[in-house]
Amino acid sequence: MSITDLFGKKIIICDGAMGTMLQQYGLNAGEIPELLNFTHPEVIEAIHRDYCKAGSNIVSTNTFGCNRLKLRNTGYTVDQVIAQAVQIARSASEKIQDAESKTNLQESLSADKFVALDIGPIGKLMEPVGDMSFDEAYDIYKELILAGKTAGVDLVFFETFTDIYELKAAVLAAKENCDLPIFCSVTFQEDGRMLMGTDALTAINIIQDLGIDAFGVNCSLGPKQMIGIVRELLAYSRVPVLVQPNAGLPVINNGETIYQVNIAEYVDAMHEMLREGIAIAGGCCGTNPDYIAALTESIKSKDYPAISLFNTENKSRAKCLTAVSSSTKTVILDDRIRVIGERINPTGKKLLKEALKAKDLSYLENEAIKQVKAGAEILDINVGLPDINEYEMMLAAIRRVSSVVNVPLQIDSADPKVIEAAVRYYNGKPIINSVNGKKESMEKVFPIVKKYGTCVIALTLDEKGLPKNTDERLAIAKRIIRTAESYGIDRERIIVDCLTLTVSAQQDAGRDTLDAIRLVKKECGVKTTLGVSNVSFGLPERKLLNRTFLAMALEAGLDAPITDPLVFEYMDTIHAFEALSGKDKESNDYIRYYGGQAEQAQTTVPDKKKVSDDAAELTLEKIILEGFEGRAASATEKLLNEMKPLEIVEKIIIPALEVVGKEYEVGNIFLPQLIKSADTVKASFAVLKEAMKSTGGMVFYGKVILATVQGDIHDIGKNIVKVLLENYGYEVVDLGKDVPIETVVQTARDQNIKMVGLSALMTTTVVNMEKTIKALKNAELNCVTMVGGAVLTESYAKKIGADFYCKDAMEAVRVANRFFKGENKAH
Repeated sequence: MSITDLFGKKIIICDGAMGTMLQQYGLNAGEIPELLNFTHPEVIEAIHRDYCKAGSNIVSTNTFGCNRLKLRNTGYTVDQVIAQAVQIARSASEKIQDAESKTNLQESLSADKFVALDIGPIGKLMEPVGDMSFDEAYDIYKELILAGKTAGVDLVFFETFTDIYELKAAVLAAKENCDLPIFCSVTFQEDGRMLMGTDALTAINIIQDLGIDAFGVNCSLGPKQMIGIVRELLAYSRVPVLVQPNAGLPVINNGETIYQVNIAEYVDAMHEMLREGIAIAGGCCGTNPDYIAALTESIKSKDYPAISLFNTENKSRAKCLTAVSSSTKTVILDDRIRVIGERINPTGKKLLKEALKAKDLSYLENEAIKQVKAGAEILDINVGLPDINEYEMMLAAIRRVSSVVNVPLQIDSADPKVIEAAVRYYNGKPIINSVNGKKESMEKVFPIVKKYGTCVIALTLDEKGLPKNTDERLAIAKRIIRTAESYGIDRERIIVDCLTLTVSAQQDAGRDTLDAIRLVKKECGVKTTLGVSNVSFGLPERKLLNRTFLAMALEAGLDAPITDPLVFEYMDTIHAFEALSGKDKESNDYIRYYGGQAEQAQTTVPDKKKVSDDAAELTLEKIILEGFEGRAASATEKLLNEMKPLEIVEKIIIPALEVVGKEYEVGNIFLPQLIKSADTVKASFAVLKEAMKSTGGMVFYGKVILATVQGDIHDIGKNIVKVLLENYGYEVVDLGKDVPIETVVQTARDQNIKMVGLSALMTTTVVNMEKTIKALKNAELNCVTMVGGAVLTESYAKKIGADFYCKDAMEAVRVANRFFKGENKAH
């Protein structure tokens, strides 16, 4: 029996926190929890048994942090730890099942127990923010999956992921190396986004069509704070939604961690989400078997939406949508017109061809930014030239473009190998351009679409070429859709391109295309796209014909025109059409574009005639704001002809960084963009430092120690702070993680450090943060401390004697700026 067999029959109950229970059993701060499988197997089994008795259907192995990096130098391998953990979990669940059988409780579905291979994040930041590649992450997860498969787990449970790109690597590792059910759970911040800026809609859109069995949210927030996020997941998820909240946010009182949501409050909030439609419920930090037992008891004999929704006799699910995503933004092809920018395609573009041959990706950056500012919501990426390595260039192009704009991409290539590599490594859910009605094309492209959960453009041509009449195009569209559905691809992921010929060669070409769009919309119920400019080839005043044909196509049902958004006339036509057709409710967007802000809106859009590389015109400030790391050095060198190094820092770099910081604060940019701008400043600083060597002056504000406190092995947050501080002009002495108190004190003394930054993620290790602060004070060192970490609050920071509390990495920069620039006031 598979756990998926329970879908539609009952609410599946997960267990609660492992870490909370380990603390109750006296876990030593800093001890690797996974090694307790060997040193204290009886404790781990007792915890599993308690959760099983409480009604948990899922027994999660004590392997959350198990990977080759964290086990290095422990004397244990991944295979050994997972085999031991699975054996303990299996033993506990079987003992409870045997006991229930003897007491005639086996008839209850709560008796079903499944051992889940519990897998958490690796603990390193993914590229481009960090240094862990997609392939490295994949290999680490593959090792875990194979070990779990060999050990005999019933399902794979990825939980507490903060980076959707890392989760994508993990899911692919599981899908490609086992056939077990896959549950995924991510964690959101209070702003409703994951650490890297991914919102709930984007998270579910990227992951669910990879072939997972359940998706949800856990950790970070209490149950009430999760309700809004859960509602959004339920609105778009076509797989069962799982929820495992914390028992509220932790506070530390007299060295003891206290979670603020009691059992009754937890159960009430869970019931609200169960009534909304979640199918899998459990707990995370702060919950224990008592919470799970109360939840299990409270849902007996009750019917919930998820039970009927996922019943095998009821195929209804959340509404299927045609939606594509970058890592931080989802574009739904709904009633609005969605423009696909066509300018990153070398066909007929001499400058782009030259840039691709020269591997000048800055040209692609310019084109991407200009198109998005002009109104493109999706960008087509085509780098196919006969004399370049298209595979390598495509991967470089999607990485570079994704670093400067946040819109989803359309992968445009005739080579299936290039397509598969691009969609595999793209951090998002793209469109593939394209498949057609040829059997060979469908056999090559549809397996890629299915495996990676992408959308795909379907061209209405086949072995006979482009049909000359409407009925034949409709027939090809239907055949493509039927074939796609035979692969398990929903028709909502098919975007039909009815194609058009030039009217100069075939007078009826435009009319036939319009009729085909109408029929496809009516009879197939799918979204449509079209490259409108082909219709005017060979005729004068092509813009006039193109924009007129565009308006006609929009009226016929065109959803996503592939066009040049830098041609104002085309965008004007789209804005006017949406206002006149009622798609633009109350003409709000039209008024915004052409009303009181008309002049401002127009001046932000580049002139199409200006197609040259704008790099020479970019100021250093603009380069920092956009994160153009590759251009910072040359711009800085140019400025040195006019300004002194310190003038550049004080008048350009620092003000630009302040703007970036404010944009991050209000949620206009996210961590990847913040670090990209910081790395751009680092490139500028490198030039300035060289220039200042002759004068003996350096761009340097101060030296800061950073350390994750003794007993704590989590250092992602510290590493983010390090990157930002270094790129804001500070020298960082990084002592790493699990740092002994005496090491912090001795380093501060030896290097005359004025500021020490301490991080702690675990509730069990914050006590060592307090001890470190006291040790620094007792040593009578002239330094201040700033502290941060998920379990800390400002009031607790003050209580343990810290001088500054930092709620996030950007706040650490502000604290350093205030302190080293003379504003030494603690907060």
